Amino acid sequence: MPHTPTVLFLCVHNAGRSQMAAGMLRAAAGERIAVLSAGSEPADQLNAAVVAAMAEVGVDITDQHPTKLTDEMVRGVDVVVTMGCGDACPVYPGKRYLDWELPDPAGQSLEAVRAIRDDIRGRVDALVDELVRSPRASADGFWISSTETR
Repeated sequence: MPHTPTVLFLCVHNAGRSQMAAGMLRAAAGERIAVLSAGSEPADQLNAAVVAAMAEVGVDITDQHPTKLTDEMVRGVDVVVTMGCGDACPVYPGKRYLDWELPDPAGQSLEAVRAIRDDIRGRVDALVDELVRSPRASADGFWISSTETR
């Protein structure tokens, strides 16, 4: 049975960037990639501008909620994508870590959030290409570059 890669998106509040990335990845990859999203200090609710910006591109994240990051989450994934959580993100040997430097959408206008969303969309598309569409993917559908693990 082929391995389904799992990606964890992390940011501090898990109310904006990581939720947009998770929503985009779910929409782009469907069941080919399992998706988690968490924060080191989760907010009480999603950023309303983020929800609106995602709805504009047909991605409904209204059923999502900020979630507290746990060590177990990190242990169970193949790729960890950090978005500004700094030292709060646990590091495990053998996991692939990507750091996406993105502005925090908190307090930003809808126009600014759209730009962040579009940046995330491009990064997510590239990640999907690499994890499930690339000819470099292994026979089980997942490829990891050893130069990008910590």
